[in-house]
Amino acid sequence: MAIIITIMVLEIKTPHEATWAALLASLPILLTYLLSFVNVGIFWNNYHYMLHAADKVDGAVLWANLFLLFWMSLVPFVIRWLDETGFQPLPTAAYGAVLAMAAIGYLLLEWALVACNGPQSKLATAVGHDRKGLISLALYIAAIALAFVHPWIAIAIYVAVSLAWFLPDRRIESARR
Repeated sequence: MAIIITIMVLEIKTPHEATWAALLASLPILLTYLLSFVNVGIFWNNYHYMLHAADKVDGAVLWANLFLLFWMSLVPFVIRWLDETGFQPLPTAAYGAVLAMAAIGYLLLEWALVACNGPQSKLATAVGHDRKGLISLALYIAAIALAFVHPWIAIAIYVAVSLAWFLPDRRIESARR
């Protein structure tokens, strides 16, 4: 995930002029980069907490992990598309689709770890039914549709989901103690 963060910043075009106006014109993509950096960081932090709460892994866990990483690797692509198209509906929806698929990947990884470690494991006890994860996924799906109504509504939802997850998942943190 650290490589994904590095690639994201390399995808941002620098202003062609040394003026405040040129820098200001870059503000939307810089804020999108910030949102994406926070999103990848949130997945990364919670991913580490979740893996540390597990005692073992199996093939299903490894495949779920690859699924999550695949979708995370597309974040730089969609931010570049957003930048080059000026936050049009389809790229804004695609950004949400990548986040939604990453959320699905995270949930699949969580479920695979619980299945591998058992229903009485620290992780299973900590996450329960993971309502927060499922609500976040529902919000991403709603934002994808709303991107075609008004892209900035979708972006506001993406920000809201990020804010809800900004601190690492305390349920898992508590289970590790």
